[in-house]
Amino acid sequence: MVMSGESPDPDTADRPGELPAVQPYYAHHAGLLAERYESVSFEAVHGDVLDLLPPPPAGAADIGAGTGRDAAALARLGYDVLAVEPVPELRQVAQRLHPSPALSWTDDSLPELRSLSGPLDLILLSAVWMHLAPADRGPAMRRLAELLAPSGVLVISLRRGEPPTDRVMWDVPAEEVVRLGERAGLHIARVAENEKDSLGRDAVRWQSVVLRREAE
Repeated sequence: MVMSGESPDPDTADRPGELPAVQPYYAHHAGLLAERYESVSFEAVHGDVLDLLPPPPAGAADIGAGTGRDAAALARLGYDVLAVEPVPELRQVAQRLHPSPALSWTDDSLPELRSLSGPLDLILLSAVWMHLAPADRGPAMRRLAELLAPSGVLVISLRRGEPPTDRVMWDVPAEEVVRLGERAGLHIARVAENEKDSLGRDAVRWQSVVLRREAE
């Protein structure tokens, strides 16, 4: 449903009176967003939680993979990665930027993720969750929990602050994500706070929630 890494606000973005749907926004700005996303490293964005990732080799899914920065980084680390991205324009950019035999792409989105099958050792949602409508968050969390392997890890990064006016977005607190995860049978491993936005936006801060499925 949504895209990878930070959610930049392009200087040239249209700002119509009504909020547009998420996917057309990302399709329209795919080239500019690629420049923004790829200017920040996977390690810089996710450094606060990297020690909790399961050791490779392992199966991983990057949900809302966007231009492929995070999915490609996981592939380089030795994971077998499925990158899930519903916007064709972003998939085209990503496959050009990050060709890898350890990285495959599929067109799917939350909350259903119909084409995915588990078990997955790692699921990453980077700047994705805040695009989900409140009614979709519970079903999405349950689906993610279903896909996780025993001891599997779910990492969700949350953009915090006043949402932009150029696409649908909510300011979702970590506490809500933890609560939904616990209802789906997952356990909190960490909530990391990052007051500094990697793209230098003063009004944006980040939280990362790491949830784990207990071993059976």
